[in-house]
Amino acid sequence: MRLVPREQPGPAFVLAVSALAVLLAFAASLVLLALYGASPVEALRVVYQGVLADPRGFAEVLRRAVPLTLAGAGLALAFRAQFWNIGAEGQLLLGAVAASGVALFGPGEGITKLFLMGLAAFVAGGLWAALPAYLKGRLSVNDVITTLMLNYVAIYLVEWLIHGPWKGRSVFGFAYTDRFPASAWLPTWPGTALAWPGVLLAVAFAVFFAWLLFATRLGFEIRVVGENPEAARYAGIRALSTLFWVALLSGGVAGLAGFVEVAGTHHRLLAPLQISLGYGYTAIIVAWLGRNHPLTTLLTGLLIGFVFAAGDVAKVALATPFQLVQVVNGLILFFLIAAEVPIRYRIVWGSDRG
Repeated sequence: MRLVPREQPGPAFVLAVSALAVLLAFAASLVLLALYGASPVEALRVVYQGVLADPRGFAEVLRRAVPLTLAGAGLALAFRAQFWNIGAEGQLLLGAVAASGVALFGPGEGITKLFLMGLAAFVAGGLWAALPAYLKGRLSVNDVITTLMLNYVAIYLVEWLIHGPWKGRSVFGFAYTDRFPASAWLPTWPGTALAWPGVLLAVAFAVFFAWLLFATRLGFEIRVVGENPEAARYAGIRALSTLFWVALLSGGVAGLAGFVEVAGTHHRLLAPLQISLGYGYTAIIVAWLGRNHPLTTLLTGLLIGFVFAAGDVAKVALATPFQLVQVVNGLILFFLIAAEVPIRYRIVWGSDRG
């Protein structure tokens, strides 16, 4: 048996193998549920009734999909340029901090206030990503390490703010800020916690990034820098400038995800694990599952949003551990990595002897 590289696998083949990998991950999750002592059949029934058949459950899927899609579309753009941005979690938190600062202390009312909050979140997340991009482009510092380490800086910054200068006066000792004024709240779909402007933002940026990547000069430079850095240098493309714009956009939309969370769901700045349930890290799976195409993150974000919502339902109805969602996401990533082998290679039986 030999593995022979495939020349160019077709989109349909890649989609089929990826879908099979996800189905196998879900099957493995059901096996783990059975080992835990829960009935897989009952789990499927509970998830169907609580998520798919319930409009409020589907709204919860969309609510979880919004930050995943925003961050995932940005990561898809970054990965195309081989800027390995593992820092979307920190960029999301910086966006939440900037939006909260405008909500609590900034000017404006109504739509003006919300616009300033979103702009501040985008700039904060983008600049947080631009620093490791500069270090990579100028000093060849490993971007995986710098983006990952900055996540912890962001976490401790949030913790310091909610325990210190921004701690609310009306929260009776709890570590979070005062509630935002009503003018700093994103409107929600009636009867749900879904901030519908977040859905519009996620769709708009996924479409915009796809257009940017495949229909503009900057998108061409991003793809050349990512696919062949030597050719990019020969063509006169400035890698540092390209990395800066990629980082600004990638981190900016992650920052917007933080804005949607604090303005649409929580209405205050809270502990990092309450703002984001690991959305920035999980967005890596969203981008990878979407083959680093911004448009496909609309579908993969929905899929992982479903995993989060289904995990919440199963946790309550079946008394499963809250870590179940992370286990399922890990299994999806594991099977996707394994799926790279049949996508990139075909199996040939026999020897080379005539």
